[in-house]
Amino acid sequence: MSKEIPYKVYLTENEIPEAWYNVRADMKTKPAPLINPGTHEAMGASDLEPVFCAELCKQEVNDDDRYIEIPEEIRNFYKMYRPSPLVRAFCLEKKLDTPAHIYYKFEGNNTSGSHKLNSAIAQAYYAKKQGLKGVTTETGAGQWGTALSMSCAYFDLDCKVYMVKVSYEQKPFRREVMRTYGASVTASPSMETEVGRKINEEFPGTGGSLGCAISEAVEVATHSEGYRYVLGSVLNQVLLHQSIIGLETKAALDKIGEKADIIIGCAGGGSNLGGLIAPFMGEKLRGEADYRIVAVEPASCPSFTKGKFVYDFCDTGHVTPLAKMYTLGSEFMPSPIHAGGLRFHGMSTILSQLYHDGYMEAVTAKQTECFAAAEEFARVEGILPAPESSHAIRVAIDEALKCKETGEAKNIVFGLTGTGYFDLVAYQQFNDGKMQDFLPTEEDLQAGFSHIPDTSDVKF
Repeated sequence: MSKEIPYKVYLTENEIPEAWYNVRADMKTKPAPLINPGTHEAMGASDLEPVFCAELCKQEVNDDDRYIEIPEEIRNFYKMYRPSPLVRAFCLEKKLDTPAHIYYKFEGNNTSGSHKLNSAIAQAYYAKKQGLKGVTTETGAGQWGTALSMSCAYFDLDCKVYMVKVSYEQKPFRREVMRTYGASVTASPSMETEVGRKINEEFPGTGGSLGCAISEAVEVATHSEGYRYVLGSVLNQVLLHQSIIGLETKAALDKIGEKADIIIGCAGGGSNLGGLIAPFMGEKLRGEADYRIVAVEPASCPSFTKGKFVYDFCDTGHVTPLAKMYTLGSEFMPSPIHAGGLRFHGMSTILSQLYHDGYMEAVTAKQTECFAAAEEFARVEGILPAPESSHAIRVAIDEALKCKETGEAKNIVFGLTGTGYFDLVAYQQFNDGKMQDFLPTEEDLQAGFSHIPDTSDVKF
C-alpha cells in the first residue's frame, strides 16, 4: 500500500529555522569578491559600509560560517506568516495525467504577496539596530518594495522606493500598497537624481529597468545622512536570508519521507531560486545527495543562457561595485515584459558561480508560454500566480509531461514565489490575445556587451 501524502505540509512555529544557511561555506569555488570599479581591488565589509548596513556588510562577505543565527526579533516577525506551506499539486497532476509528484513552496501567504518579506524584515531590522533614519531601494514588479515598506513601517523607518517606470504604470495598486505603509514611491528613471536625468537623456521614453532604479536608490542613499541602500535580490546577504525557504521545504519533505528529484525556480536576480535550492545545493556540494536544479529565466532577459560570466556593474548608472556574474551588460535595456521582477541584466554571484561550475542548469521561457501555464495552474490549484512564478510553473509542467511520456514518477518541487492579483492588466492582455513575446536580437545583446568594463587586470 502506498503511503498517504497530505495536500499541504505545515511545520510548526517551533520548527521555524533558527539560523539561515550560508551555501558559500560549502562551495568549492567561492563567488568572486565585489571589486572597486576605480581600483579593481577587492572590497571588504568596511568598504561597503557607506552604502549598506554594517551587519549586512559582514554577511555579504562571509564565506566561512555555514549557519548564521536569525535574531529573535526577526524570528518572532516570521511567525506572522511562517512556516509557509509546501503543497502537493494533486489537482494539477490529475489534469496533466502524469505519474510525477508535483510540490510547490507557496510564499504568497503574507501581506507583501511574495517571498521578499523574508529578507526585507531582516534588512530593516539591521538598519534600525544601527540607528539609521531610513533606507532606499529599487523595485521591479513591486513585491520587494511592498515587503520593504511593510518592514520599515514595523520598525518606524523612512522608506524611499524607486519603482521601474513600466511597472509603476502597469501596477498602480501595488504602488498604493507601498504608500499605505508610508513609503514614498518614485517612477524610475526619474528627473530627481543626477543618474536618472542622465538615463532619461540617453534612453528617451524608456520604461526603465532594475539597473536604472538601483542607480537612483544608491545615489539617494549615499547623499542622504542617516540612510543606507538595501536590495531585494542578487546580493549574497539576500540569498542568505531567503535560505529559510529551502530549509523549510527540505524539512517538510523529510517530514513526509519524500526526496526531491528536480527543483525549479524562476531566476531574475536570484533571491527566490537561491533561497529555495540552498540546503539541497549544500547536500549536492558536500556529496551527500544529488538533485537536478533548474533556473528558469525570461527569454527576453536571458542572463544565464545568453550572458557572459564577467565582472560588471549591477546598475545602469555605474555607481555600484563590480560583481562577477552572468550579465547581459549593465546598459542592456530589457523589454517591458510583465514579470518585472525578472527584468535584470545580471545574476547573483553565488548562482553564477554554481552555474559556471555545472551544479545547476538554466532554461528560458517566453511570457505567453508562462501565462498559459499560470492559467492552467490557477484553474485547478486555485491560486493566481505572479508572472515571475509562472516561469517555474511552465517548466514544472513541462517536466511533469516528460514523466508522462517515460512513466517515471519523479518528485518535482518548484517555488511559487507570490500571487498575481496586482498583475491583472497582464492577465487581461493575455486573455485578450494582445500579449507579445520579446526576444533580444544579436544586435541588442552586443549593445549590452559593448559596455561591460575591462577587468582583465583582476586576478581572482
